[in-house]
Amino acid sequence: MSKRSDNITAGAERMPNRSLLRACGLTDEELSRPIIGVVSAHSEIIPGHINLDKIADAAKAGVRMAGGTPVMVPAIGVCDGIAMGHIGMKYSLPSRELIADSVETLAQAHQFDGLVLIPNCDKIVPGMMMAAARLNIPSIVISGGPMLAGHYNGEEISLSKTFETVGAYKAGLIDDAKLMECELGSCPGCGSCSGMYTANSMNCLAEAIGMALPGNGTIPAVHAARIQLAKHAGMKILELVAKDVKPRDILTTAAFRNALTCEMAIGCSTNSVLHLLALAHEAGVDLDLSMLNELSGKVPNICHLAPAGPHHIEELYMAGGVPAIMKELTKCDFLDLTLPTVTGKTVGENLEGVVNRNEHVIRPLENPYSQTGGIAVLWGNIAKNGCVVKRSAVAPEMMVHEGPARVFDSEDDAITAIYGGKIHKGDVVVIRYEGPKGGPGMREMLNPTSALAGMELDRDCALITDGRFSGASRGASIGHVSPEAASGGEIGLIEEGDLIAIDIPNSSVNVRVSDEELSARRARFVPREPKIKTGWLSRYARLVSSADKGAVLE
Repeated sequence: MSKRSDNITAGAERMPNRSLLRACGLTDEELSRPIIGVVSAHSEIIPGHINLDKIADAAKAGVRMAGGTPVMVPAIGVCDGIAMGHIGMKYSLPSRELIADSVETLAQAHQFDGLVLIPNCDKIVPGMMMAAARLNIPSIVISGGPMLAGHYNGEEISLSKTFETVGAYKAGLIDDAKLMECELGSCPGCGSCSGMYTANSMNCLAEAIGMALPGNGTIPAVHAARIQLAKHAGMKILELVAKDVKPRDILTTAAFRNALTCEMAIGCSTNSVLHLLALAHEAGVDLDLSMLNELSGKVPNICHLAPAGPHHIEELYMAGGVPAIMKELTKCDFLDLTLPTVTGKTVGENLEGVVNRNEHVIRPLENPYSQTGGIAVLWGNIAKNGCVVKRSAVAPEMMVHEGPARVFDSEDDAITAIYGGKIHKGDVVVIRYEGPKGGPGMREMLNPTSALAGMELDRDCALITDGRFSGASRGASIGHVSPEAASGGEIGLIEEGDLIAIDIPNSSVNVRVSDEELSARRARFVPREPKIKTGWLSRYARLVSSADKGAVLE
């Protein structure tokens, strides 16, 4: 049977290609076997990636055990936490497209027969999965695993607490010693940050959608089981290659519905909506925000992991992980159990024998945190194409709120006002020109949301933006407003003091201004130009779609 890699290894005309492969140390035996690209995002700047060399070694061992030839190739990555609060965050979301493009480039240029994808943090997971869907060659995801929880003030904590502690410090609620205690205790070692932030959300959803082995989202980075899982992923890719199981065989409309259902039950980051939309685009699946709200209206939220609650990913792992959540969802037939996965078994077969081992961490479906899902989409006269909120992380008293708009044309201006004590109870902070095009790059707003939380205003103030939020954000944080201000969106028409009405249960967000007044403002409205006009971000600003389309490049 012919292989893709025959294009670089077979026949007299490929002698020059083989000579270069031999220069890499490959033998006749290795050249005759399926060549598997092991795509590792290992680096020394991202806590979630510093252990990926070990994961890659384990995956390569698995490939060899199954009779394949592993070849490690690199991928870039950005640490959102380190990039937060300065120009670096503008590069985070756009890096997703670079990652997808680079994986496509390496796989096509070298004609790999299959891919073992080794991401861990925020944009790297969807970027690699987007490339797999685009290439449509056998692929499997194995992440580096989550970080263990940190400790501060006698409690288990995660990264979100560090940002909120800065807000508390600015408000004079803690001193320098407490600030340092939090800094030293919050992040104890390697792994993706330990709450249900974007990285762990996407690693869990990679399981739920069928592209990763059970345990991918929750086995801690420091556990031996993580290395064992990587070996099994390496072995499994040879089976996928032999059976010619491709990503688009798995990434069907029904699989995305399963993933969104799990997203509602888990209470994932709002960023996962952005990434699932982009992945669906690459897989040729028609996915829009209306499906998300349909599922949100009927799928209960049964997990409250940080920042929504006190639990961390290691506790979810010990409770049974994503399979235990999916098992709970079978009680009401929320999942399609017939779908194929990279295990070679169906979703239902993967769940045989699975039990929920801790009903405090994974609540039974009969006793959820809420009868509605963790994510909601809102529409209104300032978000005609929708916006997204992590409903499970919103205080009950903020589910319906009306307050005066405090309008800022950048995150930096908003942060200055918040830290300066200029935001008051009841205010609705509006941050615009931070969308995919206007930013450019759609920065995460963890600093302002955490500042509000640290100053104990998260139960009194809301924040609305055409930018996005970290999975570590909590409170009435409404992002992805579409269309964005830079594209002429109505969020650009809001003026200081306008009343903003938020009704999350009824999926609405509106400015209390008449249609006539909005039309008059529209007539004199000139959107601001993107803030960066040089480098590749300027090209990104010209080509990127809106958030409701996944912020993909057109």
